[in-house]
Amino acid sequence: MSKKEKILIVEDNKTLAKLLAKKTEMSLELEVDVAYTVQEAKEFVVKNDSNYFMALLDLNLPDAPDGEIVDYILSKNINVIVLTGNIDKKTKELFEQKPIVDYVFKGNMDDVNYIFSMIDRLLKNRNHKVLIVDDSIPARNNMKTILQSQQFNILVAAHGEEALRYFEDHKDISLVVSDYKMPVIDGVELLLTLRKEYSKHSLGVIALIPPKEEGVAARFLKYGANDFIVTPFSKEEFICRVNNTVEAMENIKLVSNFDTLDPLTNLLNRKTFFSKAKEKVSELASSAELLNLGLIEIDDFSSLEKELNNDAQNIVKEIARVIKNSTKGSDIVARIGNEEFAIFLNEYSKEEVVTWFVKTRALIANSKIFNKKITLSIGLGFGNDLSFDELLDEADSALYHAKKLGGNRVEISKNI
Repeated sequence: MSKKEKILIVEDNKTLAKLLAKKTEMSLELEVDVAYTVQEAKEFVVKNDSNYFMALLDLNLPDAPDGEIVDYILSKNINVIVLTGNIDKKTKELFEQKPIVDYVFKGNMDDVNYIFSMIDRLLKNRNHKVLIVDDSIPARNNMKTILQSQQFNILVAAHGEEALRYFEDHKDISLVVSDYKMPVIDGVELLLTLRKEYSKHSLGVIALIPPKEEGVAARFLKYGANDFIVTPFSKEEFICRVNNTVEAMENIKLVSNFDTLDPLTNLLNRKTFFSKAKEKVSELASSAELLNLGLIEIDDFSSLEKELNNDAQNIVKEIARVIKNSTKGSDIVARIGNEEFAIFLNEYSKEEVVTWFVKTRALIANSKIFNKKITLSIGLGFGNDLSFDELLDEADSALYHAKKLGGNRVEISKNI
């Protein structure tokens, strides 16, 4: 299993620190170190060579009562979320003046839960490329710094014409943040040009408009902008509007994929898998390629659900991630039941198929997933001149034998 990223929690309230650590490990694919003082935090940072994705920092620690920990962690190029029991003017000024990701009032469970949604947002932001278009160098640099702290991949352009050239080599741009008044091609003309090729669901556009400019905001929205921000803006508003726009686009894409994808794992769903696998079997009917089908089931999953409740679904997500990362794009991979997966490996020999499933079983069995030992039962079906239903019966029979023999094993269909 690939090495997980780490997060550092520095909080002198030990009950809260342990709660944050436990929920981080269960909810996110991150390992956690917990420190209760600045000195302990420094020892962790030195030991891990600053190898932290994020640090959650209490502003008032026994050996650093005035937020000194923030400057130290920022100096190590570690992203910072501030934990505070008092959101006052001083806290907000600290957030505005320093490259802090966010600040969180640690008042109740809703505030605590916000931390995890924020970290999840940051991890997702890594998949998005944002193009900043503004003829002011200080403005571009300010927005670039803010959005880099939010983990976005950033491109910058001085005007609309330069921005359009970026799309020749960067078809994967997710969001454009564009000023209104610019030389060469202004913000309105840039928006109109982009909307000829990209819908507002595939490419977000946020317009930056000056104050008291009558009708400009409505004009941008009518022409297809996803949102607008009046300048000058606060850092907090800018972050919220950008993240909200990206999240709305993700949700629209997710809804559009509901018919084919499993919403928990983003693997194919049962219906789509059966359709694609049947097509593949028919396609290979006249070829010499040996058909294969693997069924994977998490052992004793009902007990995990009773113990972990909703957190058991995170185990399903992690196993799905491991499987997906180990397969090729041409393989057919699906979640077909609560704790069951189906896999059709494309262009593999029988020996290669068996090896892949044996390694996957061992990988999971030898790893701790959210501090739990998880094992898999796997059944493999092989055959020539079989229908999909016959191949499925072979794999299902092998899976039944794997479970009957105690689980944590790979069994192969006998009829080959």
